[in-house]
Amino acid sequence: MKKIRIILYDIREVLYAEMGRVFKDSTVLLIFFIAPLLYPVIFCFMYGYENVTNLPVAVVDQALCDESKRFIHKMDATPEITVEYKCATMAEAERLMKNGDVHAIFYFPKDFATDLIAKRTAHVAVFADMSSFYYYKAALLGSNAVLIDEMHTIQLERYAADGLTGLQAREQMQPVVYEEFTSFNPTGGYGAFLLPALMILVVHQTLFLGICLLCGDARENKRSLLVIPARLRTHCTHRVTIGRALCYLLIYTPICILTLWFIPRIFQLPQLGNLYSILIFLLPFILSVIFFGITVGNIFVRYKVSPLLCFAFFSLILFFASGMVWPQSNMPGFWYGFSQIFPSTPGVQGFVKVSSMGASLADVRSEYLTLWIQAGIYFITACFSLRFIKRYKIFNAI
Repeated sequence: MKKIRIILYDIREVLYAEMGRVFKDSTVLLIFFIAPLLYPVIFCFMYGYENVTNLPVAVVDQALCDESKRFIHKMDATPEITVEYKCATMAEAERLMKNGDVHAIFYFPKDFATDLIAKRTAHVAVFADMSSFYYYKAALLGSNAVLIDEMHTIQLERYAADGLTGLQAREQMQPVVYEEFTSFNPTGGYGAFLLPALMILVVHQTLFLGICLLCGDARENKRSLLVIPARLRTHCTHRVTIGRALCYLLIYTPICILTLWFIPRIFQLPQLGNLYSILIFLLPFILSVIFFGITVGNIFVRYKVSPLLCFAFFSLILFFASGMVWPQSNMPGFWYGFSQIFPSTPGVQGFVKVSSMGASLADVRSEYLTLWIQAGIYFITACFSLRFIKRYKIFNAI
């Protein structure tokens, strides 16, 4: 019992020392307490309007046929598109787009009706304003919905001309009836898709960056007594590692609750998971990030500014490696293995399933187990990195 009390006392001493370092460093306070809350709020405001409606467009109809007029009328009836101008020439439509009056142009060539009559493929050209990807998405969704409906209408007309009407024609047109239903992103918006992944990545990067900043500051200023208390230098390094990890865990648990639970609810993002499952899943995630940050900070960070220079660069890499932009099944073997080094990869995959899709811990067993394995491996490397510091006297005592 006496030995256990000594161990707990040592861990508490390291915890208090690390808390003091955190709250004395204004840069770390900004990274730990402001950035994890500010970035998700900014992202939610940016992607708050997930879909553009009533996009003003111009139409250049050189076909002047019943089919093109019907197509234009249906486009104007979609929630995504509003036909503001009907132009005689492309030059006039391009001038409207340059002035910002419209954000897309639909062009019907002269042979549009001729191709339909001859049962050839008819073409409609769409030119979208790419100053915002939302404009392109709205123009494409609206035109595709009309295109599918027009294809059904034309098929029914052709079957009617061949003597098939009513139920027979509809069975020929669509032998298998299907319905499309989006379970976890009913609006089809980018916000509901991207924001959960971005939020967990913000937690990963801010925690990792703050730990590396503290390591770089201690190494740059040779303040070893704040990293390894003097009376613990002859004892096991795992007490120091556990003490520091508890400090970061206590700080980031309420931050994660605010960032990953309350902010999505405030901005009404799809959230089917419960707080208990999210916190249980986040426990190995936070620990793996902490031990990973301690390992990297102890060994590689020589100056305080070094992590700041790499922050933006690695954030983009980690976002692509998470599997949200490019499916992991299509990644080359090297890049898939590289992505598994970082806790953000299983963290993003598992958190999206738990939070946005309502998955249980059993459903994310592989990601959950991966995070625990990473936490164990990086705990060992963090302890060895501390021994590396002691052996080669990287820090000089004050």
